[in-house]
Amino acid sequence: MPHDGQTTHQPDAARDNSQGCCGGHTKIPKPTALGGEGRNFHVTGLDCAEEVAILNTVLAPELGGEAHLAFDVINARMTVLQSAKPLTDAEIQKIVASTGMQAKPWDQAGANQDHAAHFARQIRFTLLSASFWALGLGYHVVETGASGLLKIFSGHGAVAMPAVETACFLLSVVFGAWLVAPKAWSAARRLAPDMNLLMIVAVAGAIALGEYFEAATVAFFFALSLTLESWSVGRARNAISALLDLAPPVARVIGPDGTERDVPPAEVTVGTRFVVRGGDRVPLDGIVVSGAGAVDQAPITGESALVAKDAGDEVYAGTINGDGTLTIRATKPATDTVLARITRMVSDAHSRRAEVEQWVTRFARIYTPIIMGLAVLIALGPPLFGADWATWFYNALVLLVIACPCALVISTPVSIVAALAAAARNGVLIKGGAYVEIPGRLTALAMDKTGTITEGEPEVADLIALSGSERELLVIAAALEARSSHPLARAILSRAGSVAPAANTRTVPGRGVEGEIEGRSVWLGSARFAAEKGAEIPLDLARRIEDAGSTLVAVGDGAVLLGVLELRDRIRPDAGSVIARLHEMGVAKIVMLTGDNPRTARAVAGAVGVDDVQAGLLPQDKVTAIEALTREHDVVAMIGDGVNDAPAMARADFAIAMGAVGSDAAIETADIALMSDDISKLPWLVGHSRRTMGVIRQNISVALATKAVFVALTAMGMATMWGAIAADVGVSLAVVANALRLLNPGKAE
Repeated sequence: MPHDGQTTHQPDAARDNSQGCCGGHTKIPKPTALGGEGRNFHVTGLDCAEEVAILNTVLAPELGGEAHLAFDVINARMTVLQSAKPLTDAEIQKIVASTGMQAKPWDQAGANQDHAAHFARQIRFTLLSASFWALGLGYHVVETGASGLLKIFSGHGAVAMPAVETACFLLSVVFGAWLVAPKAWSAARRLAPDMNLLMIVAVAGAIALGEYFEAATVAFFFALSLTLESWSVGRARNAISALLDLAPPVARVIGPDGTERDVPPAEVTVGTRFVVRGGDRVPLDGIVVSGAGAVDQAPITGESALVAKDAGDEVYAGTINGDGTLTIRATKPATDTVLARITRMVSDAHSRRAEVEQWVTRFARIYTPIIMGLAVLIALGPPLFGADWATWFYNALVLLVIACPCALVISTPVSIVAALAAAARNGVLIKGGAYVEIPGRLTALAMDKTGTITEGEPEVADLIALSGSERELLVIAAALEARSSHPLARAILSRAGSVAPAANTRTVPGRGVEGEIEGRSVWLGSARFAAEKGAEIPLDLARRIEDAGSTLVAVGDGAVLLGVLELRDRIRPDAGSVIARLHEMGVAKIVMLTGDNPRTARAVAGAVGVDDVQAGLLPQDKVTAIEALTREHDVVAMIGDGVNDAPAMARADFAIAMGAVGSDAAIETADIALMSDDISKLPWLVGHSRRTMGVIRQNISVALATKAVFVALTAMGMATMWGAIAADVGVSLAVVANALRLLNPGKAE
């Protein structure tokens, strides 16, 4: 069917709204054009903005400043720009090694192997830590009975902890802290205490006091959090791989002598002609030289119907030729196609936008040095004025135990895990704790049309018989389409039921189909095809169908118009009520972004009540629209289901995919997926996020208040080790019990 043309636009510069995933609000620098502007290194252990800050601290002074370094966190890639002071690769690798990370010259295949090896190593050490922690706990229960579980921190009373139990907990500590210790040592040498150093000091303090279970618990949970962080970064890398899979591996190039041969798209030069047969994917952007057909542009533009292509029309790499054979002249190299730009935009957007930080980690930048300083003051201060050294050293160790962020470390992850489990039971897949928090602060939502607001499948909305009955009109249309897999054909066949196919059917590329039924020469197609047949469609009828945003399918017998079918994409029944509910919950603006034609888009928007509609958009245009929203609103989300939505989804503060029918790229790019394709889950998600954050705030407040009391008691010499341990355990149990309330999904607030 004919469709409005699209024009390619370059996106505006993206706004950098990154937040550090490991502490503070460190921005992840926008990646430069890595490759060709300097020396590239793969850095094992470069997972978030905190590692970027560390590398800037140790390397920048040697290279002449931070301006001479660039980072791509998603791919763990560091670039030393050509403008930097001369340092050999070996010198750079040595400096990086001093931080507990490892650098090697960039190689894509090697980097992929290193990613996999690093993640496997993290999983291995975390599982070992968990196994020995569980073994030690199990041994304790066997030795003391079930009641001993409640007295885990008191060990075995006056009896020393059995060697087997002690060994299990110590091995749990070793494996949990193994990958963290080098970074903690680097932080200590640089006099820049961080969460890694506090974890090691807290573990060491607990061991010094004989509290091996406490030490093992902290080490294990910290290792688990780092492993989950690496997993989330790996998911972002998968989004790019999914996009690249859209491009076919070869292009069928026409040589000067007219012969055809298969050539990798990367080797095809601009101006070269190539052939795309029916059902094949287009390998490169280009202009149709000869042939006619209908192309499925949904992977790139999101259009809900096939787009007719004739000589002179533009086609995009990654789209699918539905019927006919097209001869195309390449207008862009493989590295500059619309699909290639989509891939780069997803990568760049992910690199500029890190995960939302957990409050505990941000707080640690202040909490850690204060607690460590207080411990030193308590250990050294009073003895300098004549107090007993042993007593105040004991008090300092008490402070380290109560200051150990066990309750804090446990409270937030347990709350998040419970919230994630409840969401999964409710058909909402949330990809990590960061994206549990942010939906509760949503202020603007951008929605794709096809497959999101609509169901992505056309239906016969009306039958207008101008000669004969409606049933006769439908039977003729179904007979002509009986052997077609076109989406519009499926809609007609679904409405008609079982119908005998027409004889001698012939597809007219870009127009329609012809055939014979009981000796009659009948046809079906677009308004343009009807005009070519000499059949006149009433102007008011055509205008009504177009104004409704529907597709007109004419059916005729020679020059006689038998009637018209009106087909439209089904709007989800609850779309209007969902949008109204989101408005009630404080979402200030809801915008529809679509590659479909403006008339169709306006009709759908009017039916569901969105605040604004932007139509005829290519992927980069959607990115520009998202960037405009982020300048006007605090938290912007994008929901979509296609590859064409992926760059805009990556640029939003968080992204939601229609999981069951969405493309792999959209699902991988998204932070949240609605697995049942039920958009009524959107208001539930906002309410669930707010409920979860309320529980987390309660947990953090209780944990910090308890610690503050014991810090004060310790400073006055009134706290005891058993009191500190009992308080820490009591708070831990309280926050866990509170967090587990989230396992009940509840209702949207």
